[in-house]
Amino acid sequence: MHFTGSTAVFNNMWKTIGASMSRYKSYPRIVGETGGKDFIVAHSSADPVALSVAIARGGFEYQGQKCSAASRVYIPESIWPEVRDRAVAIMKDIRMGDPTDFRNFMGAVIDKKAFSKIGEYLDHGRKNANVVAGGVARGEEGYFIEPTLIETKDPGYRLLCEEIFGPVVTAHVYPDKKWSRTLKIVDETSPYALTGAVFSTDRRAIREASLALRNAAGNFYINDKPTGAVVGQQPFGGARASGTNDKAGSKLNLVRWVSARNIKETFSPPTDYRYPFMAEE
Repeated sequence: MHFTGSTAVFNNMWKTIGASMSRYKSYPRIVGETGGKDFIVAHSSADPVALSVAIARGGFEYQGQKCSAASRVYIPESIWPEVRDRAVAIMKDIRMGDPTDFRNFMGAVIDKKAFSKIGEYLDHGRKNANVVAGGVARGEEGYFIEPTLIETKDPGYRLLCEEIFGPVVTAHVYPDKKWSRTLKIVDETSPYALTGAVFSTDRRAIREASLALRNAAGNFYINDKPTGAVVGQQPFGGARASGTNDKAGSKLNLVRWVSARNIKETFSPPTDYRYPFMAEE
């Protein structure tokens, strides 16, 4: 079984398959690519212009309804004001409407159920954090959610942990000196490990982030948004609650579906059961 969908559905499928083991002739092959809570973590050396564009494109393309969409960002205090202002300016410029009109950057979310769920997160953000921009859900004609940027001081805040699957990006602003500590927070905050990105012009910081977050993202991006893997060039998949990380689009995935057989042929078989060291003197 090769499944792409929600973590909850995949978990139930796995349970169903496991409960039916006595009916199978061999152990089943199970591959899953499921949810994500994808991050962008910025170092104090990051380019604010590139970072703000990555937040907008990574978080709001396809209305954020991608398993790899940027959903949580960690930004140092020193560059937050510029990044925030640039991101808000982009958000105000974004056009939302009929996707057949290519001037529109965003369309409606998929259905009423998604609209209601995302709306609940927006309500939670208004009550427990700071809505920097957006935060409006309009369902009069289509299920439209404005691109939303939320700021929180709590690194364990709900909107930094749970998959929203909508155009909502939550930012945690951290002290510049706590870079290493922030990397640990990024790694431990979410049960998912699908995609993530680091923004920095300091190669030492990039190396540190790559190592600290090696288990936090199956697809890791440097100075780019954490979404948009090119088929045939960037095999895709993550671990933890994001799936089995079997890398769709690569030979790593292909070998999951073959049954390997090893063949040994001997042209000069032994004619005595005893090994040479057992020979009598």
